[in-house]
Amino acid sequence: MPRVIGRVGAILLLLVLTACSAGPSDRPAVAYRGEEQPGTGSPGTSEPRTVPPLGPSSRDALDWSDCTEATRRELPPGGPSGDVRFSCTHLLTSLDPPGAVRGGTTRLALLAAGSGDVPLVVVNDVRGEPGTVFAARLASELPEEVLREFRIIGMDRRGTGDSDPANCVPEREREDILRFDTRASDDSTLDELLESVRTASQKCLLELERRAQAYDTRHTADDLEELRLRLGVPRLHAIGRGEGSRVLSVYARDHPDAVGRMVLDGAPDPTLRTQAQLKRRAESAERTFDVFAEDCVNSGGCPLGDSPRERLDALIERTRERSLPTGGAPLTSGELTRAVLHGLGDRQNWPRLGEAIAAAENGEGGPLAEFVRNSEAGADRLGQRMVTRCNDTMLRLPPERAADTAEEWVNSGPLFGGVFAQRLIRCSAWPRPQQALPSPGNVQLPRIPVIATENDPLTPATGSENAAAALSNGSTVNWLGSGHGALGRSECVTGLVSDFLVSGEPPPRDAACPA
Repeated sequence: MPRVIGRVGAILLLLVLTACSAGPSDRPAVAYRGEEQPGTGSPGTSEPRTVPPLGPSSRDALDWSDCTEATRRELPPGGPSGDVRFSCTHLLTSLDPPGAVRGGTTRLALLAAGSGDVPLVVVNDVRGEPGTVFAARLASELPEEVLREFRIIGMDRRGTGDSDPANCVPEREREDILRFDTRASDDSTLDELLESVRTASQKCLLELERRAQAYDTRHTADDLEELRLRLGVPRLHAIGRGEGSRVLSVYARDHPDAVGRMVLDGAPDPTLRTQAQLKRRAESAERTFDVFAEDCVNSGGCPLGDSPRERLDALIERTRERSLPTGGAPLTSGELTRAVLHGLGDRQNWPRLGEAIAAAENGEGGPLAEFVRNSEAGADRLGQRMVTRCNDTMLRLPPERAADTAEEWVNSGPLFGGVFAQRLIRCSAWPRPQQALPSPGNVQLPRIPVIATENDPLTPATGSENAAAALSNGSTVNWLGSGHGALGRSECVTGLVSDFLVSGEPPPRDAACPA
């Protein structure tokens, strides 16, 4: 039986493979564990290549219209080139799953890019940028052969982006929750957060009424099936990032015969309950900051000197006493901490993040505020996220346990433990869902690659590896880099995914791509 090599061994093997290449290659070298070669089954087996065909072309029944200029205004500088055009439309879908008593409809915003005839749907996290914006940005990062073969379609999940809104958290409570001190761990202070959460939950339940339970991963998976039917294709080819990967996992379980070529770019751990998942995410965020700090110091001229962690820790403590001016609302310590967490999600932003932390040390909070306030701007994104996340978990942290939990997590994760502990608290007053999210089960599926990023502040690599193992035919692609999501950021990962999507060539099992 071949020995399975670890990540360090994978890097060494990567160097050997690169050195022994017979000639030039269009793709970066890839290391793999064991003896499996690309396109084959597991070592010692006769597993066939179970990759679904692409066709036929879409028989689209949706009414698209050009939205290129409006989309470009939403994208950051350096986005898609001028020859990439965008079109937009809305999908009308039932608030209840197929077969249930219909309780009204909701509109979901869609955006398409690319010239291919085959739809490739992308599903983003419920946090961060809407799915349509994510799809438009991804169009600038994927190889041209993907854009020629596919029409990339992004969907704003229920209540997010330009879909029918779920604006339900009053502004006062929204500000209180988002700006709350992430290091608070005493009963009297946390009672203030619990009161804000209680009021926000009550307002959302009154505003949304029976729709309140219709914002979750299970209903989003049903929306994808409605989209597939309206696109007129027998299989759903799709990419999911972060929590969007969980949507695709639920879809695959419920509609196994409709699963096409799917890629999960960072997937939540299906083997852990919510509290353990969030604790693991806090630990991953702490490790990612240490990688950021090391990268800053090693780059030479780090604006945070030789001890970025100590400097950020001291900055957070000072800001707990006195918020920082920004040119707008002062930046609180809670916002500051969440801004750093947002900044860690994109490796390309790390130099700017270091400069923003240094500016905050000098009393200017504006550059750091941009990281978090841009992601919160516009509609009530807190309500959208909070309702969806609370509907996705059965866990309700009793109020009397809030202080002990917060203290434990802040002690074990001084920078980000409190951020994730407060996510538990946010669901304390929300009704429990009628049933838990389904596990992947033993449903037979085609090959589904799952990308695990070594230093992901939001989706730990071990969780993605467990998600791949839970699928009947999952395989892991390990990116040894940093940030939230590898697709479009790692040339090696992007090449493997492109080969899989376009040519049906699955990545070798347990492939390892360099940082």
